[in-house]
Amino acid sequence: MSNHNFEKEANQARYLGLKIKEGDVLEIVVSAFDDIAVKPFNLNTISSTNNTEDVSAVNNVVASQYLVSAEGYLNFPVLGKIFCQGMTKLQLKEDLEQRLKVYLTDPIVNIRLINLSVNIIGEVKNPGNKTINNERINLFQALALAGDMTDAADRTSVKLLRYSEESKKDSIIVLDFSDVSIINSPYYYLQQNDILYVEPDRNKQIAANSTNPNRTLFWQLMTIAVSIAAVLIRFTR
Repeated sequence: MSNHNFEKEANQARYLGLKIKEGDVLEIVVSAFDDIAVKPFNLNTISSTNNTEDVSAVNNVVASQYLVSAEGYLNFPVLGKIFCQGMTKLQLKEDLEQRLKVYLTDPIVNIRLINLSVNIIGEVKNPGNKTINNERINLFQALALAGDMTDAADRTSVKLLRYSEESKKDSIIVLDFSDVSIINSPYYYLQQNDILYVEPDRNKQIAANSTNPNRTLFWQLMTIAVSIAAVLIRFTR
């Protein structure tokens, strides 16, 4: 890969806001100068008018959340179906505010992503899909969710697989967790549906196998299992 292409990919991958995808849960709150006029555009206020005080207090939390459908839409009060797949939060915010200007004076829309899903596989103690109730998670936080790397892991060669909606394929980025400058990497913050694959350390494997030949078969089987898991994760998104 040329330096030009790498820099272009790195700039695109910088954390400027996650792209909205199918299955995302968004918390959207509309505010404006006129509190009464804004009520029809907030599900929590619609819900609370039909519930007792105790029940509405619970529903207010849930009712402000919108699920992005398989077709890439969310159903918004009054405005109806809004296509948002592939947008950043900022783009959706601007789109909604523009639509709401027909009904409200100077509307303000606040959007928060409720769920973030990443997959961490390979040489980690607790591999699998991890769902985070936040919109930002860095590499080390994600690794902690997987119980950290195993003793057989290669900390200098961790692969980040990031799927591109535009090209319909994965980009593969190799990360060195032993390098302190990783915190300045454009890939330091994970994005929705990223896959982290922690490579095994071949030197550690050779040393282990020299004392226990039976471990060779074990690592071969583990490598096959991880490869199958990566394929299944991609096709079951």
